[in-house]
Amino acid sequence: MSLPLDGRSAIVTGAGRGLGRAEALELARLGASVVVNDYGQPGRDGSGEASATPAEEVAEEIRAAGGRAVAHLGDVSDHEQARALVELAVDTYGKLDVLVNNAGILRDRMIFSMTEDEWDSVIRVHLKGHFNTTHFAAAHWRARSKASGGPVHGRIVNTSSEAFLAGSAGQPNYAAAKGGIVGLTTSTALALARYGVTANVICPRARTRMTEDVFAGFQEPAEGRLDALAPEHVAPLVGYLASPAAAKVNGQLLVVHGGMVAIVERPRVAAKFDSSKETFSFDELDELISPYYEDRPPNETFAAAEVLGLKRG
Repeated sequence: MSLPLDGRSAIVTGAGRGLGRAEALELARLGASVVVNDYGQPGRDGSGEASATPAEEVAEEIRAAGGRAVAHLGDVSDHEQARALVELAVDTYGKLDVLVNNAGILRDRMIFSMTEDEWDSVIRVHLKGHFNTTHFAAAHWRARSKASGGPVHGRIVNTSSEAFLAGSAGQPNYAAAKGGIVGLTTSTALALARYGVTANVICPRARTRMTEDVFAGFQEPAEGRLDALAPEHVAPLVGYLASPAAAKVNGQLLVVHGGMVAIVERPRVAAKFDSSKETFSFDELDELISPYYEDRPPNETFAAAEVLGLKRG
């Protein structure tokens, strides 16, 4: 019996732990040969000595289950290391079919306290890291398509966060990076569709090293039950988006967690005002717009519990 990803090869970044690990294992379970990328730094802020151990352990887990996997210790925010990552997949498996971007760090601080380095480092790992790997994967698929004279199987699954939708007071760098990833994804989806390549972005809700503070006390699992926030709930969607079955799913944003997938629409106009003259005056804007907000809460970003759909235990 063939599997959905038989004969396909995949890269998963940040795959030594948490979401990336679950995604790499799922792709391998579905038949893909996997390059497990992880820089291996122990701190969720990107601190500590880089180590190949996390990536190697996941690759060995895949091989022990009968799959094919190689480990890659590399920093995807470095352009040349991202090039080497894509080249490793092509050299090892003959081609690249799937790219899952998951690597990231946190350096939380309120906007008035954040340092330049705290801003730059998070933007670099999340947003530039997504760009770097996507750039080299896209060039590979474009060249393959031109050589074959037709579309190829290329799948990109990027990782954003509801922090960009609902705001996150202590994470201006993270929220900005995650919003940028959505823009990168939709642009990439339009640019690569002609080659048979799709690009989609997920906003996962999962209890990992990165989110241990966010989800502390939320819906702790009952004994013997899988945590509703386990990364294993997210991985099947990644496997689906990586497969031929998802050929028509392109440029989409999906929220996913414990048994739920929500497809998010692009922003819609909530209200529209037209000037009675050639252009607006201050007074006219005040008369039109101010009443619209008078009966609304001062901050319309969603409350955390509403956004997450979770309750504290």
